[in-house]
Amino acid sequence: MTTTTLAALVPLLPFLGAVAGLALGRTAPGFVRPLAILPTLTAAVLAVVVAVRQGGGRAIDAATQLTPTGSVPIDLALHLDGFAVLVAVLVGLVATCVQLYSTAYLRNDARYPSYAALVSLFTSAMLLVVYSGDLMVLLVGWEIMGICSYFLVGHYWETPEARAASLKAFLVTKLGDVPFLIGLFALAADTGSFRITKILAAVTNGGLDHPTLIALLLLAGVAGKSAQFPLHTWLPDAMAGPTPVSALIHAATMVAAGIYFVARLLPVFAASGAALTVLAVMAAVTMVGSGLAALAQDDIKRVLAYSTIGQLGYMSGALAVGDRGAAVFHLISHGAFKAVLFLAAGVVIHAAGTNSLAAMSRMGGLARRIPDAYWTMTVALLALAAIPPFAGFFSKEAVLVAAEHTAVGDRAVAPAAAGWTVLIAGLAAAVLTAAYATRLWLLAFRGRGAVAPDHGRQPVAMTAVLWILAVPTIAFGLTSGVIGDWFDGHALTPSLTTAVLATGVTLVGGLVTYGAWRHTTALAARTPIGAVAAHPGAEPALVEAEAMTSHTAAYGTIAAAADPADPGRLLLGPLHRHAVTGFHLDALYTALFVRPVQQAARLVRFLDRTVVDTYVNGSGAVTRLLGTAVRRAQTGNVQTYLGALLAGSLVLAIAAVVFANVNAGS
Repeated sequence: MTTTTLAALVPLLPFLGAVAGLALGRTAPGFVRPLAILPTLTAAVLAVVVAVRQGGGRAIDAATQLTPTGSVPIDLALHLDGFAVLVAVLVGLVATCVQLYSTAYLRNDARYPSYAALVSLFTSAMLLVVYSGDLMVLLVGWEIMGICSYFLVGHYWETPEARAASLKAFLVTKLGDVPFLIGLFALAADTGSFRITKILAAVTNGGLDHPTLIALLLLAGVAGKSAQFPLHTWLPDAMAGPTPVSALIHAATMVAAGIYFVARLLPVFAASGAALTVLAVMAAVTMVGSGLAALAQDDIKRVLAYSTIGQLGYMSGALAVGDRGAAVFHLISHGAFKAVLFLAAGVVIHAAGTNSLAAMSRMGGLARRIPDAYWTMTVALLALAAIPPFAGFFSKEAVLVAAEHTAVGDRAVAPAAAGWTVLIAGLAAAVLTAAYATRLWLLAFRGRGAVAPDHGRQPVAMTAVLWILAVPTIAFGLTSGVIGDWFDGHALTPSLTTAVLATGVTLVGGLVTYGAWRHTTALAARTPIGAVAAHPGAEPALVEAEAMTSHTAAYGTIAAAADPADPGRLLLGPLHRHAVTGFHLDALYTALFVRPVQQAARLVRFLDRTVVDTYVNGSGAVTRLLGTAVRRAQTGNVQTYLGALLAGSLVLAIAAVVFANVNAGS
């Protein structure tokens, strides 16, 4: 087969698996798991073959006109460059691991067939985004992911948290998609095409008439999809969905789509210095704000969610300084270790019977109960904190090096102000990342108190994938010196200055957090915390759903716990109560947007029911009165009808005589 044929099969196979899984879910449930795993696994293998054939060389393009539009045509096109083929491998690998993991995690779930089909459709949509060479086709995958996320985040629809989270994720991302769609049409109007290659050629030739407007409109959609400030608030709440879904969304699909889109069309954004500056500021606020919020969260998955927001901020920062190679390098690196973190968190929640770090800190022996999750999560947290030689160190250093080159004027793609903004925020975020990663590890695995409940050995399907994903977490960064061809030929190796500086501040963040934990850990024994719903015989998904419910019941919120022994509370001080709520952005949006819309809806309802309905009901009442009057004349008595007829005839005759006399006299 040709490379383009293989590439076309990569998104097609998971789609066919989703359709078959939905069709056979009730009639032949034994086929559901094979249909979930095999098409996705085959797509992952084919993605590897495509990547090897592409080899980081010249981009492979193929297209056929999908439909004539009379103006700008829409093509079914493939664009296979180094970025696309590597990201497709990441998507295929993570999606396969998620499907394997889910077979054990939701082993007795009655809705597993629809869940597995939606995961396959989600994977297919992301692969379509990755390989597509036409923006309209890319938009199809973009929107399918939004629909899938709505259903998957709301999988535990019996819980109010899941229902609210799914609706919030859908609405917030759609809020960004409206200007995004306008931006796509404006871009096509300026360049005369939806084809990515033709758009980039037009930009190179100066064919973009409104670069700033178009770039800002597109950034709105990117901010929503990739959870960047100020449209990031949906992502922490989306943790109400099953843990494998969280891993898929955070590591390889939805949130990565926005970053990937900007990387694909970076020359469009680079045509406007103002747009790059806005992107840099957005990335800086996202990195620092999410790091502070992560340090205050009690739910282990919400810590990881804010971590994802911050790491996406690093990728946005790399794009803001004009280095898409560093951005995609960190995207792939982050995808590997974040998948490990979320899938390991699912094992931890199952073993502990809670998602509360405060409750875990009062358990002993949790690390011994789940050695696979303990070791792989430790490695992934080291990668997250950018400790050498793990993958996160090399990819984060690539971002900081790009920012440094822009700041000092060695690279002129973006304004120097953007470079300084990203560099300073990136170093500050490195301190915060080390702090919350250290806090999570200490509270989860170095707790003191009653022995953690024994759930027995975790299923092989859940633990094996952790080690599979741990391999790129450890080794991918070491390839930075030899994979430059896949990343525009740019060097991805760290520089001595940023490496020493970033590693130094990272160690400071970790050591300070460790010192705070040693200072506060004595309080844990004196302050019992209870939010544990352990069922040793229950499936992991059921334990997770009950853990979320019990956390809210015990603490009043899914985000926080009133734990004086929390080192994050000591480190943040008075800032803690603001950070735990995400700096009250949800409350602000409620005051600025939700309540006014609700008040407007109430006004419309009042006008409809009180004013409009009054006129409608009044006309109906008049009609009824007339009908009543006429009905009384309809007695059914023939004699009455004849009398009325004769009386009427007599009146008409008299009237005719009178009018005749009047006319004769005149």
